[in-house]
Amino acid sequence: MPLLSRGDDIQSKNLIKIGALIIILIFILGILREVSPYIFKPEPSVIDDEIQIEEVASGLGTPTCIFWASEEWLLVCDTSSQSILALELSDGIFSEPRTIISNLNNPHGVLLWEDLESSVKKIFVSQAGSLNYWQIMEGDTPLEWEFGELETIVEGVATGNHQQNAISEGPNNTLFWHSGSTCNVCIEEDERSATIIEIDILTDNYTVIATGVRNSFDGVWVPEIGYIFTDNGHDWSGESYPPEEINLLEYGGFYGWPNVTEENPNPLGSISPIGTYTPHSSVNGIDLRPENSTLPGGEHTLYATVFGSWNTVIPVGKEIIRIDLIQNSSYSQGWEVEITVVVEELATPLPLKFHPNGDLYFAEYAHGTLYRLT
Repeated sequence: MPLLSRGDDIQSKNLIKIGALIIILIFILGILREVSPYIFKPEPSVIDDEIQIEEVASGLGTPTCIFWASEEWLLVCDTSSQSILALELSDGIFSEPRTIISNLNNPHGVLLWEDLESSVKKIFVSQAGSLNYWQIMEGDTPLEWEFGELETIVEGVATGNHQQNAISEGPNNTLFWHSGSTCNVCIEEDERSATIIEIDILTDNYTVIATGVRNSFDGVWVPEIGYIFTDNGHDWSGESYPPEEINLLEYGGFYGWPNVTEENPNPLGSISPIGTYTPHSSVNGIDLRPENSTLPGGEHTLYATVFGSWNTVIPVGKEIIRIDLIQNSSYSQGWEVEITVVVEELATPLPLKFHPNGDLYFAEYAHGTLYRLT
């Protein structure tokens, strides 16, 4: 076997160095891509010129949920301070955020519930592994509220890759609680993981009402149709699979995870989504457009945030989308969706809620900022 000449040896070493530099460069670019949304503030681009977008508040830490307690008061889950914040809206201007509940564990959902007959008010908070509430004993505004003892409805739910997310109001004094999977693809040991759980507010009893739901971040009740919820598919199956899902709830339904594969996208006994979106883009916060909103859409229009993902070479997501529900008898549940991008070039949009006056608000997770769409 001939020996390498000195020139061949130098050339071989240079090729190794070049290869190593290319690998290092790719690694650095990958890191920069992932951290850049957290470093650089977004410059949102609105697709429809008639829609106006403006930043209206900051200092929200890392917001994972927003909820309108009234027309004047916005509640925010802040995972950086592990607290619930409150901001007052007056004449279109927000006050500085103030902490009303602290010492939480990764709060991802907050909801104010009131029994008009008894005047009982409760504030529910979704934390990692538990769902809790406090009764509001006195006070007219969040800064004046005096809370009773901490009450726990559910606790000890497994957490891992994902955790427990939004709380949404259902029919007949119920709440729907979104519980994420502990892993990317696995058989869960805790039957409450990768599910949607229904809570009876009056009795504190709970029931798992949907399974095979890998990481459903949020959902909303749509009159005459039912409960629409987002669900994000597993990673490491390539850039083009699986898509993110828009689902319609069926009580006791199985939604496919972890059995779903590209070869078998609708496992036996599973319920297919009524709509899908860009794989790995992470569709999260979702809300129903109210009739008084000036934003485009009709009575069956929803808006949602698309967070973006690390699991693709080409960046995806970082958008606000409009989801129109359309009747279609060829679909097993009778509905399909049409999706339109409304805002793009965001960083990490996550929670989203309509104000009672019809304006749409969403928060940037990485920058602690709040935006308004009108």
